[in-house]
Amino acid sequence: MTDSFASRFAKVRLDQGPLVWGLDPSPALLEAWGLGDDADGLDRFVDIVLEAAIGTVGIVKPQSAFFERHGWRGIRTLTRLLAEARSEGLLVILDVKRGDVGTTNDAYADAFIGDGAPLQADAITVHPYLGLRAMDAFVGRVARAGSCLLVVTRSSNPEGRTIQAAVGESGRTVEEQLLAEIGALNSALAPGEIGPIGAVFAPTHLEPDLDLASAHALFLAPGIGAQGATGQDVARTFATCPERVMPSASRALLSVGPDAGRMRDAAAALGAEMRQILSP
Repeated sequence: MTDSFASRFAKVRLDQGPLVWGLDPSPALLEAWGLGDDADGLDRFVDIVLEAAIGTVGIVKPQSAFFERHGWRGIRTLTRLLAEARSEGLLVILDVKRGDVGTTNDAYADAFIGDGAPLQADAITVHPYLGLRAMDAFVGRVARAGSCLLVVTRSSNPEGRTIQAAVGESGRTVEEQLLAEIGALNSALAPGEIGPIGAVFAPTHLEPDLDLASAHALFLAPGIGAQGATGQDVARTFATCPERVMPSASRALLSVGPDAGRMRDAAAALGAEMRQILSP
């Protein structure tokens, strides 16, 4: 049986720390690196970041949109990145933020999760706007494959607060309701353990404090560095479950490129900081 994503993350966390390196080849970054904003530049970007990431961090998070914008050649490059990173022992979170209903979710799950998926990742991000119960295809697939579904619960952008902090008929905010549903799913899928349904939960918004530990989940924590979240913000937000956090930084690390050595040093330093801050 495939080890769960939670158990693989625990090993990575012990060996290399919890830091997630976001791989976001935006048009501005490709130009700033002198690679050119085209498919060839994207290919070179992948070569450089893999050289820097392998042996430095344990988890990478490519943003699918920056690859998709280059058409079929961008998808080909993303496929190569996923395969090469995973073959080198990196955990890969693919930031795709999909989410629909019925057979559409079946198709997305076929694309990203489990052996044989053409864009196979260890975890993916999804939007819950159509309801967490609409994601049965994702939930079943990640549970069987030892993968992880990261549900956007508290995003790093300020605009998200209007919806995520809204109070529903249950008397809970949307983000509270999502955490409760995630916890119920994980308790059913992996009793007494960290389950396969995680949450994207940004430490860029510190209020209100929520009961995160009861979700029995892993948390992807975006927004470190360029979006304003600090190590202390991470420590405060996840004080009740520091061993379950995957803090993510992208621009803060890529901004020192394209020199692989400088990025390696920056990632190692930030990784050491996050390891210390999130020690239980």
